[in-house]
Parts: sequence; structure tokens; C-alpha cells
Amino acid sequence: MKLMIINGPNLNLLGKREPEVYGNTTFEDYFKQLQKKFPNVELEYYQSNIEGELIGKIQEVGFDYDGIILNAAAYTHTSVGIGDAVKAVETPVIEVHISNTHQREEYRHVSYISPGAKGVILGFGLQSYDLAIQSFLG
Repeated sequence: MKLMIINGPNLNLLGKREPEVYGNTTFEDYFKQLQKKFPNVELEYYQSNIEGELIGKIQEVGFDYDGIILNAAAYTHTSVGIGDAVKAVETPVIEVHISNTHQREEYRHVSYISPGAKGVILGFGLQSYDLAIQSFLG
């Protein structure tokens, strides 16, 4: 099983940014925990703050991997391009959010990713990624 985790803007600041919302753990540290927890899964991780780079990565892995776990962050609510990329690839995509976006600002209630995603997991903190991995194994 080969899975790619793709994180969008500002998620490189996890552990520093709004710890009351996102916690105190960096994604790199959490990713190491995921690799240990799922030793039989080939996990890769990519992060960018740039919309076009996220689209490029989705297209790059979207025909060869078993799954994509995508946290497009703020682009979830603004990027028709990322939504279209998710729909264009064959690899199933699970949309993930650390916070419960429906408990936040109104504009965060809309997702351009969800219509093309296999599923959506939100509101479980970093464990949302763990749940997404399990969904591919299930």
C-alpha cells in the first residue's frame, strides 16, 4: 500500500501556529509516529504553501498511488483548481482537516475538494490522518 499525504498552506507551522486549534506537535514529528504505527504502508509526505504546486503533486501521484490524503487547508474553501485536480485523477482522495471546519467561520463550511473525494474526515486533530490511513486499509 502506497499513500501520499499532501498538506496545504500554513500546515508547515503546525506546533507553532494557533496551538489551541492545531496542537503543539509538528507534522514532521507526527508523520514519524504514523510511519511507526503503519509499518506495512509506504507513506510519503508533501507540503506546499503554493496552490499550483499542490495541483502538480496531485497530478503526479494521482495515477500510481493507492491513495492520497489531502489537507488543502485554506485552499479547500477557495480552490476550484485543486477540486478539479482531485476529480481528474484515478487515485482515491480522502479530504482531511485537523479542526472541525463546520464549527469555524462560515466560509470554511464550503469545500471544493469534497465533491471529488472518496470521503472526508475532520475535527479529530492530527488523528484525522490516522483515520484516513485506516480507511484505505479497511
